[in-house]
Amino acid sequence: MTPFFGPLEHGRIPALQQTRVSAFLISAHGALARQLGVAIPASLHHGWQVEMHSQYCREMEILSLLGRATSWVFDPALAFLIWQWEAAWLPHPVSGVEDRMQSALIDLAAFGHALHTVIRPAALLPEGFPDEDPFALAMRRIEFESGRLMQAQILFLKGPQLAPVRDAVASAVEWRHSQVRELWNNMLHAMDIDTSGRHALIPAYQARGQPVPAVAAQPSVAIREP
Repeated sequence: MTPFFGPLEHGRIPALQQTRVSAFLISAHGALARQLGVAIPASLHHGWQVEMHSQYCREMEILSLLGRATSWVFDPALAFLIWQWEAAWLPHPVSGVEDRMQSALIDLAAFGHALHTVIRPAALLPEGFPDEDPFALAMRRIEFESGRLMQAQILFLKGPQLAPVRDAVASAVEWRHSQVRELWNNMLHAMDIDTSGRHALIPAYQARGQPVPAVAAQPSVAIREP
């Protein structure tokens, strides 16, 4: 197994690997965009609602970029995998939160935080891979955007309005992180890509020499803070 995409085909990421990874990302980001679209009110009265609208727009950009930058080929495994992924992204009630709307928003933010923190597609690119490759640029762009979106989700999850249910929030984030990580790793393992040590690599959106934010490595710890 290898920690990166490959072996390369005529200097490019194999089309089957592009297809499988992009299908996974489109499924996850598409589910997040749909849930954000339903949750956004007609009129924006709070700052977090404005941020939610911004996140929805960013998710739509990611979906469009993936669709255009990927070299698509027929992948028979997707007939089963897509159903498995779509079922995993369905809204999940948060235990310990009685308010149904608040529970839905916490799960939505936890899902988004896990999606943008756990999945690091640019880290799969081989070292020295050309910057001008469309698929590589898309992977780097998605990881860059994830770094910014993750911070907005943390602000909501750590907000004072959720202080009474802080433990429930932390449990929801931990569960979503575990779920997304398992599905992502299983998908990569099926393509003989080794994910061990992936967390030690420097994110594409972070300058070299800067420490990795504690929230990325220990999301539950950061969210438990008052």
